[in-house]
Amino acid sequence: MLFIAGSIIVIICTLGGYAAMGGYLSVLWQPFEVVIICGAALGGYVIANQPAVLKKTLGAVKEASKGQRFSKKDYVELLSLLYMTFKLSKTKGMLALEQHIENPEESSLFQQFPGVANNEQALTFLRDYLRLMSLGTEDPHTLEDLMDEEIETHHKEQHRLSHAMQALADTLPALGIVAAVLGIIKTMGSITEPPEVLGGLIGGALVGTFLGVWLSYGFAAPVARAMAERYDEESRYYQCMKAGLLAHLHGYAPAVSVEFARKALFHDDRPDFYELEEATNALPPA
Repeated sequence: MLFIAGSIIVIICTLGGYAAMGGYLSVLWQPFEVVIICGAALGGYVIANQPAVLKKTLGAVKEASKGQRFSKKDYVELLSLLYMTFKLSKTKGMLALEQHIENPEESSLFQQFPGVANNEQALTFLRDYLRLMSLGTEDPHTLEDLMDEEIETHHKEQHRLSHAMQALADTLPALGIVAAVLGIIKTMGSITEPPEVLGGLIGGALVGTFLGVWLSYGFAAPVARAMAERYDEESRYYQCMKAGLLAHLHGYAPAVSVEFARKALFHDDRPDFYELEEATNALPPA
């Protein structure tokens, strides 16, 4: 909703302000300027990026338009799952987790927490490290290094999309100048026309500069930033799991391990101690 609201504000304030000071909106309708700018931008985007990035672009923009990826409720659910997992491991041993790790779609443990169970990548991350721990990987420093590398790789992989969108935003103003220059060249070919005709041609040419800057700073750059914020938020989700898993590997009690995980969250999304305690106390026995 914020994405749509922000876009509407950009459009109304820009075009409304122009119309309010006496400008004619019809002058801004220059379809061939749009073709030059957007077509060249699209072509450059295709040249600059790998097929994997191109395939994911529209989906990434759609996801970014949804706003915040995880709420406090989502983190309470994740921390509750971690608590149940650690409690089961403490009471029945790591081997008791094997059936849940290998068959998550049939797991009575994971299916209690659909928000995590439906997040395929996050669930895979959690299962992979629980599997390593069940196979006897007991050195927390080794696992921490491996987690850091995987989270960093995941972070860089996602940020290819936000970087690509930011590069597109940086390109649009220059392409607007290209469209304006081509409009001026067209105008110079009509130099014998009367002033009112030349004025319209020059105004149409300058629309190219306006469109390039407007599309860049009003839309493309904010979308790139929204994508980056979303990817940073997903990395924080993984950091939360990492903190809990490492605390568990160090031998702390489940309540303490999830407290470590809780501390990895930003203040705005972090449930307080009593909220988490209430949620874990309401969970069924392991």
